[in-house]
Amino acid sequence: MARFTGKKAKETPALNMGSMSDIIFMLLFFFMVITTMRESTLFVKISVPKGTEVVKLEKKSLVSYINVGVPQEQLQKQYGTEPRIQLNDQISEVSDIIGFIEEEREQRSEDERAQLTTAIKADTLVRMGLITDIKQELRQAGALKIFYNAAKGAVK
Repeated sequence: MARFTGKKAKETPALNMGSMSDIIFMLLFFFMVITTMRESTLFVKISVPKGTEVVKLEKKSLVSYINVGVPQEQLQKQYGTEPRIQLNDQISEVSDIIGFIEEEREQRSEDERAQLTTAIKADTLVRMGLITDIKQELRQAGALKIFYNAAKGAVK
């Protein structure tokens, strides 16, 4: 007759940690490949206005950004408290916009130049006169596709 033994303490087998480092490195490379780096550091404060008819851009790589707002607190001694224009990584004047647009066009291929869009990302407290001056410079540069950044929300 067979003998039944009591319940033995069942041990769980040890996990094989050999492939754990491979998995971690694959995840690391995956996130390094899909992550895009921020193109420029923001030197002006921007509180984006809210809009009701907001449309998302398809190709953000074909967008040139013009940021308009009051300089950050650490830069206010140098640039003052009036709204300033930021083109790429530097504070600029309205007269520098034509050169900025020409540089952006030179960096693109011939077929992408026609699709290039200029986005004006302005603070809600910026006066419309400065935005009009920017639009006039863009018109002189031949950049007629203009996009205004806004957040989705109800207008008061």
